[in-house]
Amino acid sequence: MTEVSRQFERMVRQAQVESRIPAVSVALYRADRAPWTCTVGSSGGAAPLDERTTFRIGSVTKTFTAVLVLQCRDEGLLDLDDPIGAHLDVPEHGGLTVRRLLSHTSGVQREPYGDVWDTLHTPQLDEFLADLARAERVLPPARRFHYSNLGAALLGQAVARIRGGTWAEVLADRVLGPLGLSDTSLAPGPESATGYLVDAYSDHARPEPNTDLGALGPAAQLWSTASDMARWAAFLADPAALDPAGAVLRPTTLDEMRWPLTVTDEMLWTAGFGLGLILVPQGERSSRGRSAGGERVLHVGHDGAMPGFLASVYGRRGGAGTPGAMGCAVLGSSGTGVAVNELSHQLLAASARDDPADIAPWTPGEPAPEPYRGLLGRWWGEGFEYVFSWHDGTLQARGATDPPGRPPAIFEPLPDHPDHPDILRTISGRETGELLRLTRHPEHGNVIKMHWATYRFTRSQETFG
Repeated sequence: MTEVSRQFERMVRQAQVESRIPAVSVALYRADRAPWTCTVGSSGGAAPLDERTTFRIGSVTKTFTAVLVLQCRDEGLLDLDDPIGAHLDVPEHGGLTVRRLLSHTSGVQREPYGDVWDTLHTPQLDEFLADLARAERVLPPARRFHYSNLGAALLGQAVARIRGGTWAEVLADRVLGPLGLSDTSLAPGPESATGYLVDAYSDHARPEPNTDLGALGPAAQLWSTASDMARWAAFLADPAALDPAGAVLRPTTLDEMRWPLTVTDEMLWTAGFGLGLILVPQGERSSRGRSAGGERVLHVGHDGAMPGFLASVYGRRGGAGTPGAMGCAVLGSSGTGVAVNELSHQLLAASARDDPADIAPWTPGEPAPEPYRGLLGRWWGEGFEYVFSWHDGTLQARGATDPPGRPPAIFEPLPDHPDHPDILRTISGRETGELLRLTRHPEHGNVIKMHWATYRFTRSQETFG
């Protein structure tokens, strides 16, 4: 065992003791190392606690449902701005859009009609859909973040209707199978952990019931191992590394899912929501809104809670030392073991810091194409200086004072106008979607000015006039 592994195990054991969690299972996945796993405690059943022990992952299930929805979008089976009623026969709330439901900004109430978490009566599909007529719209659409299990369940049932099967069948066929998540299922098995309520004022732990969620399954039904979930988290952070052919989802679609659509708190902005994914910026914040080292680090994934269980499943993007395809899962068998929620973030940060990715050597590349060689270097726009360069086969631009971790703008010639290399489209970074137009000297052919998103860029600083 390496010194770093000992450090990680100590972190897990400390969390298990401090939060008094009967069983904790942790896995760390990264593309450049063998997977690391650790279990502490007892499963509470006949089978011993080990890395094959499954735990309930609760709302981490929503990330799977979100991927299924985006698969349908990519195949042209739905649009994110479609009303849910276009894909599911509902008596009420049919106008809520897919995008609003994914980002928890639809305004629909949190749970289905009735006291589900008091009675533990979860409706089957017919009852679930019929009871929508009694569910409230508690906020106007797009007003603010409002978490909704009801909304996530609607999305899963819509996918099932579109695909002509059950949500479970579609999930197994289109996600679990292709990614090799063989230990992820809808029900507990013989090696599953028992979930507990740990008494606040004694060491007594009482078993919680295992509730089948019925039609609410797409919101929180799944069981899994830490190893499967760490791999899933790595996929959410770096899909090209685990799914290079894009069989499950295109990397650009995951980029879209990770774009923040709302924040979960109006004052602190410590977390946001994309399309079905929780986004948690990391690092000590400076007064100018970036980490002290200028790095941009994001943890993307989801937390989960069910009676007797907590789960935290996140992948890491950005920052010095972060390897490709990095994900961590922490699963615990206590509904009050709150250390679970922070331990995944702590382990991701510690792994990048104390066991950083190897530094690949720089190697020379091909020169910029002839039409773009003369425009490389420094330009001025709106009174600020920018640097245009050629890296990794693309024309790029960044502010001269941008921190190292800020992604550059990247340009591509218009694919439908190959004979016009002087008009390019911004495909990522600043001004995504906007045009960059080059103006050349009528005699010498060198680029003398540019217009990016209609703003003039020149070699020297100029007034707008």
